[in-house]
Amino acid sequence: MNRPEVVGFFDRRTSSIQYVVIDTDSASCAIIDPVLDFDARTGNVTTENADKLIEFVSSRNLSLQWILDTHPHADHFTASHYLKEKTGAMTAIGAHITDVQRLWAGIYAWPDFVCDGSQWDRLFRDGEVFSIGTLSARVMHSPGHTLASVTYLIDDCAFVHDTLFMPDSGTARADFPGGSAEELWETIQKILALPDETRVFVGHDYQPGGREPQWETTVAREKAGNIHLLRSASEGDYVALRQARDKTLPMPELIFQALQVNIAGGRLPDVDMDGKRYFKLALSRSAGDMIAVPGFSPRNASPRPGS
Repeated sequence: MNRPEVVGFFDRRTSSIQYVVIDTDSASCAIIDPVLDFDARTGNVTTENADKLIEFVSSRNLSLQWILDTHPHADHFTASHYLKEKTGAMTAIGAHITDVQRLWAGIYAWPDFVCDGSQWDRLFRDGEVFSIGTLSARVMHSPGHTLASVTYLIDDCAFVHDTLFMPDSGTARADFPGGSAEELWETIQKILALPDETRVFVGHDYQPGGREPQWETTVAREKAGNIHLLRSASEGDYVALRQARDKTLPMPELIFQALQVNIAGGRLPDVDMDGKRYFKLALSRSAGDMIAVPGFSPRNASPRPGS
């Protein structure tokens, strides 16, 4: 088994970790879950995070082969499309993105939105294999947090994003549209069935207790110390814990803006006749509106999804 070099880039605004996964034998790499910067107060979109990734790849003389999304994010925009324009690398996401597109096209009353996943170069099916240089990568469909979530298994690494967090943070929420605590439990069991020494790279770290950001753990450490799994002797225990916890979590501040961008592969809304871009937001959006969406329990707005 090769051991990829993994470099994480932490975005403090969204508590997200972006990854560059490097095959040192071929100097090839992939970027996983890049962040496009958005300031909700001003509406400004910038590319500071994505440009840092480009600078890093260039500084190491790496060949960028893939720009990979684990799922359509609810708390930040993906920079996949921007990076594609800048580098020409292939973009990819799990094939079930089409299910998420149809779901959110309905939420937005957006009948003309194209829900075929064509916004990415490649849609990965469960079990599909691809390469990053000499590294072997496999896709594992990982529903629960979203319908389209996937884990990228790249040699001895698992990029799990919103499933498991660091052991002191527990697991991801499952109350967004299309989410399921039962499916998240099944996904977690598949991850925990990987070899104990598998390196696990999480997608968020909310720094409990004010500690410094962390993003690498192992399957063994998750089994031994994940605070949500230690309190769950069975699927029923976990589902009850997860659902009770989710009822206390606020709705991410950017969810309605972020999904408009992320189901389009990172493309911002089209320019209007005045030369500006506008998001589509229902002014009458209420708790009652969202309760009608299966699997979603709205709360007051907050900039982060919680755990």
